[in-house]
Amino acid sequence: MSSVASTANVGDQIVEVMPEGSLEVLSQQEVSRLRDATDGSHREILRRCALAVLNVGSSTDDTRAILEQYADFDVSIVQQDRGVKLALKNAPVDAFVDGKMIRGIREQLFAVLRDVVYNNSKQAEGHFDLESSAGITDAVFRILRNAGVLKTALDPNLVVCWGGHAISREEYDFTKEVGYQLGLRGLDVCTGCGAGAMKGPMKGAAIAHAKQRIRAGRYVGITEPGIIAAESPNPIVNELVIMPDIEKRLEAFVRVAHAIVVFPGGAGTAEELLFLLGILMQPANREIPVPVVLSGPPSSAEYFRSIDRFVLATLGDEARHHYRIEIGDPPGTAARIRDAVRQVAEFRHGQTDAYYFNWRLHVDRAFQEPFEATHDSMASLQLRRAQDPHDLAVHLRRAFSGVVAGNVKDNGVRAIEAHGPFELRGDPEVIHALGELLTGFVAQHRMKLAGPYAPCYRLVA
Repeated sequence: MSSVASTANVGDQIVEVMPEGSLEVLSQQEVSRLRDATDGSHREILRRCALAVLNVGSSTDDTRAILEQYADFDVSIVQQDRGVKLALKNAPVDAFVDGKMIRGIREQLFAVLRDVVYNNSKQAEGHFDLESSAGITDAVFRILRNAGVLKTALDPNLVVCWGGHAISREEYDFTKEVGYQLGLRGLDVCTGCGAGAMKGPMKGAAIAHAKQRIRAGRYVGITEPGIIAAESPNPIVNELVIMPDIEKRLEAFVRVAHAIVVFPGGAGTAEELLFLLGILMQPANREIPVPVVLSGPPSSAEYFRSIDRFVLATLGDEARHHYRIEIGDPPGTAARIRDAVRQVAEFRHGQTDAYYFNWRLHVDRAFQEPFEATHDSMASLQLRRAQDPHDLAVHLRRAFSGVVAGNVKDNGVRAIEAHGPFELRGDPEVIHALGELLTGFVAQHRMKLAGPYAPCYRLVA
């Protein structure tokens, strides 16, 4: 075995990789616990997440195709006196240059090991209380703290950017320009860590930080095992966090954000927005500032009008008060975000609240409960107006989460192949609004990166 191999045959042999960025100094007992924690089912989670990190630059979001292509890939922990190494078998060659792993990818690889082990061991040992809302928020906090994301010495400056991986070149360039303008104003960026609207803002901010001689720029990527293979982390990410599931990932976003920018996207972006709006509509959160801007180039104006129409038709006019739409103005958007972040800082300072984690934000238990998309669970969603808009937001969020699963997640894709499309039922006006939005996503090629799209859902009014 060797830690250095020629690029030509990296994929044909076992390559050992030393730690980078985390887990550099461990006792032998700690290494033994690492090995124990990655046995059984946890080993498969580690393998999938490690493969996603190594599969940099992937042009497909078909999780099953990726797993089949690298069916012989494996990862194991090697114990040594100095700590731990990872042994990789048949690793993707694009993660290496002249036989050596790209440093940023090596950092992300050991971030995967850190988080998979921490999340699974803490749950197995009963250290996380996942039966209460406060306990789930505490688990989110602990995972982020263990990953080193919570920086106590920094003033508020982290902007969460949401958007799709399947976007046009013009939209991608726009996200990059917004990121650049944010970076020029000293703001850092957090995204879902993948391609498209997740990569663009980071790339723009990195260039701006270099121009401003900001040497500690932060490019935070938050993901989870179910989606990471379809959205491989881009190498700009220098703080990668693997949350246990999509619900904790979404809560992590809103807890660390000092402002949120939403770029064009598909079902996943709609899921994120509905999660956020459902929280912000809660009376308990009425006085808590969470700046939200929907932003895109002029060619995306109709996309945002369709989002706005959908929100009005389903959640009502109140939900629209929690965001503003800005078209074609990256400098203006960045300047307003900067001013809004300053207002957030003033609010938290006045409330003696933490800058690095939004403890005051109330997240209802219904938004925290893990939702598994199955044909029964999707058909049981209550897509009806005769309920509190907050409750409808819960069900709509789950509907879009199921569409994401059916589009790109391995279990969801297999379920669709075995039993046909998921069925979504509800009031005619809600189903009509949902169908109009999803049809637009399909027509604009926002559901998949490549190939013809076969809907994984069927709408029934």
